[in-house]
Amino acid sequence: MSTIDAELDFRTPELDALASRVIPEQHFELRAEDARDSYFTDTSKLDAKQLAHDRFRTNPLALHDQLIRALELRGTEELLDLGCGNGEILARIRPHLAAGHLVGLDIAPGALEAARQRLDGVATPCEFVEGSADDLSAFGTDTFDRVMAVYMAHYVTDLPGCFAAVRRVLRPGGRFLLATDRPDSMVEMYDVHFAALHEMNAPQDLFRATPKARISLDNGAAQLEPYFSSVVRVDWHDQLQFGKAEHFMAFYRSCNYCCASSKPGEGLPQSFFLELEHRVRARVQAVIEERGYFALTKFTGHFICS
Repeated sequence: MSTIDAELDFRTPELDALASRVIPEQHFELRAEDARDSYFTDTSKLDAKQLAHDRFRTNPLALHDQLIRALELRGTEELLDLGCGNGEILARIRPHLAAGHLVGLDIAPGALEAARQRLDGVATPCEFVEGSADDLSAFGTDTFDRVMAVYMAHYVTDLPGCFAAVRRVLRPGGRFLLATDRPDSMVEMYDVHFAALHEMNAPQDLFRATPKARISLDNGAAQLEPYFSSVVRVDWHDQLQFGKAEHFMAFYRSCNYCCASSKPGEGLPQSFFLELEHRVRARVQAVIEERGYFALTKFTGHFICS
């Protein structure tokens, strides 16, 4: 494994120290079924996340630019997108595969319908399949030139099964692209979130890190290497800068309050989240008044596997 340095580097000793204080070792574990049945019944939260990442980023290269660079497309490949969501990434990539073939797989019917609508009418052949990323039995061996899993692998119940299936459906010379974060990505959000929870004497089980810690940039290579002869880690950074607290709060809600309400049936009343929002917003507003914006520093990247 090798690491390619990012063009923009937002890492500072202060952020490292903050992460060491704030990010818990224990992380939420969510099943794909939990996501499907709770916050992916429609794509409103995913839409809000994507809008914020695009609108408030400071890296000139967006996520899809990074992915297109890593995929190294000639324009005729057959591509499978695991957990395609609302099809936003596929739509961005499609012009680079105008003579290719796109397949989007997702466990959530509402997300698949949004993806169908987004790509409706394009000349490039597109298919959308309802299913789980750890069961690719619907696809034949050596079917795809490219497979990608963009910020979704942490939902997959059987990661070894998923990676073995990807290796099976991937043609010789193809590549698998898995995008994920470092565990300390967007630590500023966790800082204000956990501070508010402490003030509220919140239940201890809410003090957990993002589910992406299950397969992150730090531990992903070790999980991928048994299935691929080459695993290359590519890091890149970004910083979202919010000039108004209400825009950050929309993003915070779309992150499901840093997973505070991820599990269905937690039993937390709506009044809990109203108070949580009030306390988080006050902290964010104070930072904006002092600095001019509230920053979320993204330590993110992907693995290129072949």
